[in-house]
Amino acid sequence: MTADEYLWGILNREAVDTGQTSPVRGVQATLMPTLRAWAGNQLVSVEPSGSFAKGTANKSGTDIDLFISLAEDTTNTLKEIYESLFSAVQSAGYSPKRQNVSINIRVGSYDVDLVPGKRQDRYSDDHSLYRRKADTWIKTNVKTHINTVIAGRRAPESRILKLWRNQKSFDFPSFYLELVAIEALRQNATTSLATNVQRVFAYLRDTFPNARFVDPANTNNIISDDLTVAEKGKVRSAAEAAISAPYWSGVVT
Repeated sequence: MTADEYLWGILNREAVDTGQTSPVRGVQATLMPTLRAWAGNQLVSVEPSGSFAKGTANKSGTDIDLFISLAEDTTNTLKEIYESLFSAVQSAGYSPKRQNVSINIRVGSYDVDLVPGKRQDRYSDDHSLYRRKADTWIKTNVKTHINTVIAGRRAPESRILKLWRNQKSFDFPSFYLELVAIEALRQNATTSLATNVQRVFAYLRDTFPNARFVDPANTNNIISDDLTVAEKGKVRSAAEAAISAPYWSGVVT
């Protein structure tokens, strides 16, 4: 078995059905009564987002992200929106877990991240999101994120890197990782998945710790600030170990 055959075999095993008839889309219908009761007239929309919408999801990761858009005239603060959503899904019988900008729940057999945001105005898709870890907020555009990753055409590499991250247990936000994969292969991608992933590892070892990544939806939001120097050091060390591994089975399984 070649390296490419090994990696594509993993991706086939981890394939996620994102079609319109995908069973996981039923999660949204299940949650809508709870979300409508919580948001009332302020609810603008609920749409799949994150890795599911970008085509970078793996079966062993979060099954679906749902972005919940509230109207621009919502009077609650972003923190109040976040915490009241947590309470609403908890009262509905779920066991929520607070993350940074999302709330994780299990709906049946599915792992779901809920991301609440307040629309900045009715003329754009710009939203304000609460950042729990820093107790602050950010302006961003989820649709711009989705389109950026799709246009980058590095979904297979991103999926392998996400599996590597999860299996080696270190922090690396998914959108940050996807941007890194796109940048690392911007001018030197090949037709070989294994070679491309190795080139991303080399970028993570040599360039990543000092590289600056800016949110394509808001230049004031520095994506590379999402990891500390120490956390970036862990990513670099893991990449160095991956490059040195004699077999791909020691990198990702």
